[in-house]
Amino acid sequence: MFHKEGQKIILITFLIIASAILAANFYIDITWLRLLVQVVALFFLVMILQFFRNPKRPVAKSFDEILAPVDGKVVVIEEVEENEYFKGKRLQVSIFMSPINVHVTRYPASGLITYSKYHPGKFLVAWHPKASEENERTTVVIKTPKFGEILYRQIAGALAKRIVNYAKTGDSAQQGEDGGFIKFGSRVDLFLPLDSVVTVKLNQKVTGAKTCIATIGRNHED
Repeated sequence: MFHKEGQKIILITFLIIASAILAANFYIDITWLRLLVQVVALFFLVMILQFFRNPKRPVAKSFDEILAPVDGKVVVIEEVEENEYFKGKRLQVSIFMSPINVHVTRYPASGLITYSKYHPGKFLVAWHPKASEENERTTVVIKTPKFGEILYRQIAGALAKRIVNYAKTGDSAQQGEDGGFIKFGSRVDLFLPLDSVVTVKLNQKVTGAKTCIATIGRNHED
């Protein structure tokens, strides 16, 4: 199944690829060159289809866990100063997505959306230290029953040119459901309470709506 954000791009790409294959068949007489053009065209189509895939993932919802919002690799686990919303120290966990990862952003927890804002910006490589503050990005805050408010930030990378954010202030977020999409390479940062118990390690590969990123800390337990 493919994400709705890719439907137009997939259709346009399919038409271009089909035209390229037919044109190669009619206008290129050299067999190996014709086959090369057709194979490269098909490979490009497969890459586009792979990028916009949206696998369905049943979620066992839990107020005690923060799930990975995206597929990718954990590249940051550290205590930082979050200056946009909390204006204080939080525990940051960042996940980098390569172009071959699923790029659907899923809500990491259930709760009430209390803040949602889009920021235009640059397109530095996603792992750049200043990407979180200078790149095109969206910031979403969810008020959860156990963790209190948590924040996740979609960050465009060097190739990403559009961030899609479905979160609206006042809406209800359901853990594991689609919260947005980032096109062509990106990163998502999570900002959690300092006493959250992180359950992943640096360089670990995670799966959106499946991998537990953190569990509830003692100060937030019932």
